[in-house]
Amino acid sequence: LATMGYGAIEVVGDKRRVLQFGTLTTRAKTPTPQRLRAIFQGVSELIETYAPEDVAFEELFFSKNVTTGMAVSAARGAAIVAAAEKTENLYEYTPMQIKQAVTGYGGADKGQVQRMVRALLNMEEIARPDDAADALAVALTHANSMRMRKLFKIK
Repeated sequence: LATMGYGAIEVVGDKRRVLQFGTLTTRAKTPTPQRLRAIFQGVSELIETYAPEDVAFEELFFSKNVTTGMAVSAARGAAIVAAAEKTENLYEYTPMQIKQAVTGYGGADKGQVQRMVRALLNMEEIARPDDAADALAVALTHANSMRMRKLFKIK
């Protein structure tokens, strides 16, 4: 709810190129409906700007804090609705699938994933903040799953 990473890449054959990455942020003291609206509007603007063919999300996983999970789920819902207004090509990947696709190991740590994202996208530096690096990892995962993408479509 506070910070949502995004990453836009271009895929041409076997080549992947970063178009843009960053975060959408909302203030902690802002009422939740306004924060959700800001996320919706931010995602809508990103989709207008980059006109992606597909939009991929990381599947949520919460094992402890249900209250936080509900807020994050609401934010994710706002982002999905914004994307769904522009395309039906919405996909999702689990954290383990993302780690596997980017590093070859489903138990990779955050640093390993970030270093591989940097290498695979020929970036000079590791993407910052972490949420943006994570979003680029999701984009790479989707790019690498194109032949099987129907399996990951949000239903």
